[in-house]
Amino acid sequence: MWKIGLYSKAHSRVPALNNRLSAFAASRFRRGYHEDVVYGYRVPKKFEYPDYSPEQLKNRQRQAALVCLVEAFRSTGHRATDLDPLKLQKTPTIPELDPARYGLTSSDEQFNLDGILAVGPNQESKTATMAQIHQMLVDTYCGHVAFEFEHIPDTAEKRWFADYVELTSKDNGLDTNKQRRALELLARSETFDNFMQKKFGQVKRYGLEGAESAIVALDELFSLCSQSGITEAVLGMPHRGRLNILIDLLKYPPRALFHKLQGNAEFPETLPASGDVISHISSSPKLNYGGKDDLNVTMLHNPSHLEAVNPVVSGYGRAKQMYLYDKNTDPSCALGDRLIGIQIHGDAAFTGQGVIMETLGLSNLPHFSLGGTVHIIINNQIGYTTPATNARSTLYTSDVGKLVNAPIIHVNGDYPEEVARAMRIAFGYRKLFRKDVIIDLITFRRWGHNELDEPSFTQPQMYNIIRGRKSVPHKYEQKLEDGVITQADAEQTRASFAKYLEAELAASKDYTPQADHLKGKWSGLVMSTQAVSQLDTGVAKQVLREVGEKSVLVDQAFKVHPRLAKHHIQPRLKHLAEGTSIDWATAESLAFGSLLKEGYNIRLCGQDVGRGTFSQRHAMFVCQETEKVYVPLNNIGAKQGKLEVANSNLSELAVLGFEYGVSIQSPNILPIWEAQFGDFNNTAQVIIDTYVSSGEAKWLRQSGLVMLLPHGYDGAGPEHSSSRIERFLQLCNIPMDMSDASVVQNPNMHVAIPTTPAQIFHLLRRQMKRNYRKPLVVAGPKTLLRLAAAKSTLDDMAPGTSFKPVIPDTLSKACDKVERIIFVAGKHYYDLAAAYGQQAAEVRDRIAIVRIEEICPFPRKEIQDELARFPNAQEYVWCQEETMNAGVISFVQPRLESIIPTNSRLRYIGRPPLAAPVTGISKVFKAEHAEILSKAFLF
Repeated sequence: MWKIGLYSKAHSRVPALNNRLSAFAASRFRRGYHEDVVYGYRVPKKFEYPDYSPEQLKNRQRQAALVCLVEAFRSTGHRATDLDPLKLQKTPTIPELDPARYGLTSSDEQFNLDGILAVGPNQESKTATMAQIHQMLVDTYCGHVAFEFEHIPDTAEKRWFADYVELTSKDNGLDTNKQRRALELLARSETFDNFMQKKFGQVKRYGLEGAESAIVALDELFSLCSQSGITEAVLGMPHRGRLNILIDLLKYPPRALFHKLQGNAEFPETLPASGDVISHISSSPKLNYGGKDDLNVTMLHNPSHLEAVNPVVSGYGRAKQMYLYDKNTDPSCALGDRLIGIQIHGDAAFTGQGVIMETLGLSNLPHFSLGGTVHIIINNQIGYTTPATNARSTLYTSDVGKLVNAPIIHVNGDYPEEVARAMRIAFGYRKLFRKDVIIDLITFRRWGHNELDEPSFTQPQMYNIIRGRKSVPHKYEQKLEDGVITQADAEQTRASFAKYLEAELAASKDYTPQADHLKGKWSGLVMSTQAVSQLDTGVAKQVLREVGEKSVLVDQAFKVHPRLAKHHIQPRLKHLAEGTSIDWATAESLAFGSLLKEGYNIRLCGQDVGRGTFSQRHAMFVCQETEKVYVPLNNIGAKQGKLEVANSNLSELAVLGFEYGVSIQSPNILPIWEAQFGDFNNTAQVIIDTYVSSGEAKWLRQSGLVMLLPHGYDGAGPEHSSSRIERFLQLCNIPMDMSDASVVQNPNMHVAIPTTPAQIFHLLRRQMKRNYRKPLVVAGPKTLLRLAAAKSTLDDMAPGTSFKPVIPDTLSKACDKVERIIFVAGKHYYDLAAAYGQQAAEVRDRIAIVRIEEICPFPRKEIQDELARFPNAQEYVWCQEETMNAGVISFVQPRLESIIPTNSRLRYIGRPPLAAPVTGISKVFKAEHAEILSKAFLF
């Protein structure tokens, strides 16, 4: 019993012990080696809240029963609140809230509240009767707003939250002007939904009816941001209420929406964009809320995959923060001072979608934190047709937020002023502690999942109640008619906005959309019209040696691991001096260093990327004595860019979404996500499908994201062998028929399988040196990282050199004798080359091996040049180590067959189709491999 008490009730009664336990937990379970001198390592400033005074502690000890009652209300009062606008949820009786349970039976007994309750019956009083105390607790914790904060492990945060809630319990905070403003927003939202139903009744608009108070919450948040000096807000939200917020708050022109609804494009017709549905459009206005500066609100595009936008918001916001931080000269500027993240969620999605948990898991990590995101759950109490009993295993949809100890504020959406108060409390917490906070806005959905659904098929009782009640705007209007407005005022607001919408509808017939891309930092770039695969990306050898040497140089006092000194640093310096035997990690460092020297920033992110999955990179060193971290490439020169080495948590979906967000914020950052093994991208497929591969086509948003995916069959078994490169190729948009030389390739992304260090050097530099941005997917090396044959020279990276989409055959001595051309990609080339050397001379003379290094865009001209070298070739082979239903065969076959001689077919040599990527039986694996090599040289 004592142990239970120590960590629950007694724990909160002994704050000094609590602080010691918190410190122990932090050191025991969150030990880390990073420190704030590492670029990008940013943690919120620490807010200290005073502990109880000795007198307060004595008072708490004397009145332990009252302490228990107060703590009961703070921890369980939320269960006795009036939160459901539909009154479907019955409020249970909570025994812990009965004073008699603690022996407090006299209603007239006086108590000293000092150190127990933040406020008495008036602001000056520190004493109250039990009756007064109980009423205060009920009013504070069991009204239309409820709080969950006792799960927070930090005592200071809990004390602040309780004090703030109790001190502001009687403050609705809306003066007459704000009340009128709130009603105006509500009435306009309802008028908009009615207008849409009348004019576009067959459109799925996913209106806000029943949850209009969400607009009041956002309006209050924007105002608080403006008054607090925040100048940037990044907003992500799903479809529910999106159009209302765009029109009502974010200055999106109704005529632009109506133009789209009439079947037109949201972009100028001259732009090569496929567009998107109305529930995915966005806006980025400047809003004036009376602060020193305007508030720039960026609403990001979202796909229909619920909640996928959330990590994108975090990444975009983080990149914008780093930009503001880097250019800011005020040393006191702290994380979250100038930018805030805002995420709006659906109730069923918040508890059901794993991306929520993954994104929350990033929120307090030093290379990912925004300094606090405000989450608003628009809780319709139903998911499509699924009730809460079938939608979640938790009491509240918001419970997943406890993963990061976020405080949760539940509020009844029928009461807009309480909603605004909930937002003030949430913002106050975020402002001080710079952590995520959640508002669970409990509302209802007047229609079905969309306006064309019939919800009473599955929820007849709920919709009988909904159809028989007044709307949220009309209920609030009735409240304000008692001295704030007249009915005529409300009717005038609605009539005026309806007239405005009519005028906008008429104007939509002549509306011409304007392009909203390539603005600001992107203004120096263009939309690509044709792929640029070969570009002079070489660098002077003197510069390469300089950045290469600095990539491994550390201060003499910094103790590098002796194995790294012997096997990493010394060989790199030796090979740089000789200009030969440059391995993959060195070539990558040369690409990084040369780009940094030119002023570009680089963000390298993923699991264990600092060291590298295969212990090859070592972009950061850890002192063996102090565990301090040093990133050598951040010490090249005075005006260089910065390399942020962001070792991520064990997430792919949220982390890749985060990095995509970084990539669309600025073209001056090279964002790289490296999978620990290539197939780890599987769990991020939603981001790949809806953002990486199609974001530019849908929304005209360019991305220079690089995905490094270690790939190669090396006997490791079904997993960790294949990067599933075939899936990326299926998403590429280039033509299949390459016979017409005039066909232009302008792919949505580039897919490459480089086989030399120089190739990765040029690929990385090419990402930043072109005048446009495209995603780059690299099926990268594993065994090639240390393969002696897979080395390059500094001459391969010198001025005048570039990436080679095709590496010509270098083995054949007599081109006119070649009868079979073997096309290959990736590390399998080296297996073929080794086997080639073991063949008889007459066999070698008849075979050429051509490496295709870039699969998309398809290197038509380079392949045709190779074909011309071998005029007597009669057989064309694609040879791969992957199975026939994997790898690149299905992508290259129709394209190669369209350019090899007429009536020729491409022969396939590789593993047969298999449900798994490869066998896990080593004997079978080796036999298959030997058979592939045998067939390649068999005549």
